[in-house]
Amino acid sequence: MFVFKRVASVWGACVLVPKWTSLSVSYFSGCQSSLSSKRHSPYSSVDSERYSSLVKSVMSSKVSHQTPETLLAEDEHMYGPVIKDKTPSEPDKGAPRTFHPFLGCQETAETTELESEPPVRISLKRGQGRSSVPSVTRILQQTLSPEQIFYLERWKKRMIAELGEEGFREYSQNLFRQGKLFHSALEEVLVSCASGKDRNLPESAEHPAEVQGYLSSVSHILEDVSAPRAIESKVQHSALNYLGVVDCVARYRGVLCVIDWKTSEKPKPFLGNTYDNPVQVAAYAGALNSDDNYKYQVENGLIVVAYKDGSPAHAHQLSPEQMMDYWKRWLVRLEAFTEIQS
Repeated sequence: MFVFKRVASVWGACVLVPKWTSLSVSYFSGCQSSLSSKRHSPYSSVDSERYSSLVKSVMSSKVSHQTPETLLAEDEHMYGPVIKDKTPSEPDKGAPRTFHPFLGCQETAETTELESEPPVRISLKRGQGRSSVPSVTRILQQTLSPEQIFYLERWKKRMIAELGEEGFREYSQNLFRQGKLFHSALEEVLVSCASGKDRNLPESAEHPAEVQGYLSSVSHILEDVSAPRAIESKVQHSALNYLGVVDCVARYRGVLCVIDWKTSEKPKPFLGNTYDNPVQVAAYAGALNSDDNYKYQVENGLIVVAYKDGSPAHAHQLSPEQMMDYWKRWLVRLEAFTEIQS
């Protein structure tokens, strides 16, 4: 017969021990093992060695504090200094010193009579006297902001480093060629639409393979385009003396717009991704509204970005309020260009 006495506790559990019996160390170790299994941690099975390098990399990572200035210094070290043309400082900020109206002086009522006629196409004469009137593209290129110039030069240097001078030249020529083919193919489709023919894209290989992806990309946009009034047609502002070639003037979902077709290798789902394109569209619309060759006014714009792989194009519609804002920015750029030329 054993006489038991109470031992205070072993790891939180009460144990009765025979008075004249000694307990071995193994007994207490068993108790510890039994109790520890009840408090089993879910992290005990994690392979700490396997994830130790990941933890160290996360804990030791630092946020990059590179700025355009530090990136420029890095590029100059690798590729040499960037040679910049004379550009005005911050050309897009502020209001124009002289405001010119966006719409023409005379109000033109909206009629459907012009929509029954073939779309207008006024060709740009590339002969003598063309250089006396600057184009929208030229004005925008010569009034880029310092930040725009920085990123454009950075991209160009990296492309040359990757492709070489000759490879980059060939790459640029191919992009220009594909753009021309794409616009020509769109012109055929829109002219067919204006003549009342089927606007669906032909399944046969009528168009070069290089533009098939672009056409597939804009197919859902073309379903909402109707009544083209002008295609690849020159517009010139009578008072501000600049010109451009508008891609298309047509209705998009019932609203008359100046439409600009763009191609891109990268997705541009937001209007901000299109850089100076809204300013370009506003400049074209302002010139058209001032040009006596066009008997109507346009207050809306549309930028369509097509993709070579056939991904659905992004359509960015510009309201009259947005067009007015970009028109003011255009006037600032135009004033900056005039200063550069003087």
